[in-house]
Amino acid sequence: MAKKTNPSTPNMIDTFNEFKENKNIDRTTLVSVLEESFRNVIAKIFGSDENFDVIVNPDKGDFEIYRNRVVVEDNQVEDPNKEISLSDAQKIDPDYELEEEVSEPIEFAKFGRRAILNLRQTLASKILELEHDSLYNKYKDRVGQIISGEVYQTWKREVLIVDDENNELILPKSEQIPNDQYRKGETIRAVIHRVDNENNNPKIILSRTSPVFLERLLEGEVPEINDGLISIKKIARMPGERAKVAVESYDDRIDPVGACVGVKGSRVHGIVRELCGENIDVINYTSNIKLYIQRSLSPAKVSSINIDMENHKAEVFLKPEEVSLAIGRGGLNIKLASMLTEYTIDVFREVEQDQVEEDIYLDEFADEVDQWVIDSIKRIGLDTAKAVLKAPREMLVEKADLEEETVDYLISILKAEFEN
Repeated sequence: MAKKTNPSTPNMIDTFNEFKENKNIDRTTLVSVLEESFRNVIAKIFGSDENFDVIVNPDKGDFEIYRNRVVVEDNQVEDPNKEISLSDAQKIDPDYELEEEVSEPIEFAKFGRRAILNLRQTLASKILELEHDSLYNKYKDRVGQIISGEVYQTWKREVLIVDDENNELILPKSEQIPNDQYRKGETIRAVIHRVDNENNNPKIILSRTSPVFLERLLEGEVPEINDGLISIKKIARMPGERAKVAVESYDDRIDPVGACVGVKGSRVHGIVRELCGENIDVINYTSNIKLYIQRSLSPAKVSSINIDMENHKAEVFLKPEEVSLAIGRGGLNIKLASMLTEYTIDVFREVEQDQVEEDIYLDEFADEVDQWVIDSIKRIGLDTAKAVLKAPREMLVEKADLEEETVDYLISILKAEFEN
C-alpha cells in the first residue's frame, strides 16, 4: 500500500527552520537528532517507538510519521499500538487481509500542545549538547594559540568575546591588562588560556596577561624564533608595566637580543603597543646562574653574587648608586629578575673598602688585559681579582675557554697588583 503524505504543522516547520538556520550542525547529524527527538516523544506516548517510521526532511522543514500495525481478527487485539482489527483496517482500505501490515500516517499535531512542547524541549536539549561538544572539540587542542575575536559585551568581572562562528569566549578581569579598554564591536587578540568542560558545559577562557601571550606575539614578529634559530627560554611579566624575556640562539652568527628587538626596536614596537605600553627587556640566557642573575638585574651593574643553589637564593652586592636600578620603581625590576631566574634575590650595598679586605674588580684591569678575556672570566661568575686568584688554574682554562698562556698572563697581572 502507498503511504499517504502527512501534512506538517506550522509550529513544526518553524522549529525545523530555527535549528537549520541558527545552528552550525551538518545535515546528517540534524536529521539524526530530529528523528531521535521524535522517537523519544512517541515512546512516551505509545510506550514504544519500534513500530514507527519517522521521515524527516529538514531542508523543506517537514516530516512524516507512520505507525505500522499487524491486522488481526476482530476482538483479538491485545496491543492496540502494534495490532489493528480487520474491520478497522478495512476502513482504511477494503483490500486489507489478516496478518498484513497496515502503515498509516500519524498526525503529530493531534497529540496536543504538550507533545509539541515536549518535542521542542527535547530538540533544544540535544542541539545544545551537540553545540557544546562541537565547541569543546574545536578549542580543546588550541590552548596556547592566539585568537582574534569581537567584543560583544563588557561586564565588571569579564568581557564576552565572540569568534568568527559566533561562539562565546570569556576574558576574565584577572586575565586583562590593567590599562585595557574594551568597546563593543572592536576586535581584540588574546591567547587561549584554558578550556573548561564541567558538566559538558565548555567555557573557553582567554588571557592577555599570560607569558604565553607575549611568547606568541614574539613568534609572530621575530622570524628567527618561528624558524627555531632562537629559543625563548623564559618570560616574566608584570602585565601592562614591564616584562623580561630570556632568549638563546642556536646559531653563533645570530645575536638573539638584537634579532628580537630589531633595528631601533622595530620588532618590539608593535608588541609594546598591543600590551598597552608594557616595556620589554630582552636578555641573553645562560646556564651560568650567577651570570644569568646578573643579566636579569639589568640595567643595574652587579659587583658580586653569592649563590645558595639548594635553597634557590642569591645575595647580590652592588655599588650604592646601582642599588636603586637593581630594585627598580616599586621593586619591579628585582621582582621580574626573581621570576625570570626562579631565585629569591636579596640586594646589598657594598661595604666601604676600608671595612673589608681590599679587592679589585676585573674591569679595572682593562688597560692591561683585553676586554674579551675579562668578559670570558666574568661569564663563569668571577668578577674580582681575588676571586680569580683563588680559583684553580685548570678551571679558568676549561670553563672560561681560554688558552693557558692567556690565563697565566692574567694571573701574573693580578698578582703584581697586590704585590705592589
